[in-house]
Amino acid sequence: MLSQDELLSWYQQLNATDDAHLEVNRVRSSGPPRRVGGGLSNVSGRYPSRKMGVTIQFESHRVELAFVREMEHDPDVLEYYDQPPTFPLDYNTSKGRHVRVFHTPDFFVMRRTAAGWEECKTEEELERLSEKSPTRYSRDERGIWRCPPGERHARQFGLYYRVRSSKEI
Repeated sequence: MLSQDELLSWYQQLNATDDAHLEVNRVRSSGPPRRVGGGLSNVSGRYPSRKMGVTIQFESHRVELAFVREMEHDPDVLEYYDQPPTFPLDYNTSKGRHVRVFHTPDFFVMRRTAAGWEECKTEEELERLSEKSPTRYSRDERGIWRCPPGERHARQFGLYYRVRSSKEI
C-alpha cells in the first residue's frame, strides 16, 4: 500500500481534483459493505494479498479470482480493494422508465496513471444482462463491454468505470 507521501505524489501526478481525493480516500478507509457469498454456480473465497497486506474477497473463482491474481501481479496496479462502497446508478430502461439501483462494484483499482471501479462478469452473464438492461450494459462499436451509468458516476470524480469480461481476464 502507498504511504501518505506516495499517495500525495500520486494525486499530484494524476492532477486529481478535490472530489477525486475525497472519493479515493473514502474507498481506502472503508471496509467492504458486504461479505461476498457464492451462488449456485459460483465458488466464493478469500485471497491473501501480499500487495495489499489483507485478505481480498472474491465472489467467483472463474472470473473474480482470476482478476485478483492479475491485480496482485500487475506492476501497474498500486492498490486494489474488493467490494468498495456502494453508490447509485441512474439510467432509463429501454422503455424509458427511470431506474435507480444501489450498486456495489467488485473492485476499486488504483493504477500508476488512473483509478476507478472495475466490475467482473462472465461473457454469458453480460450477454444476458445486456438483453435485460441494454442501457446499463452494452457493447461499444469496438466490442468492448460498457456500463454507461457507472461511467457517468466515475467521470464526476475524474475516475473510470470498467466492465471486465471473462473473455479478457
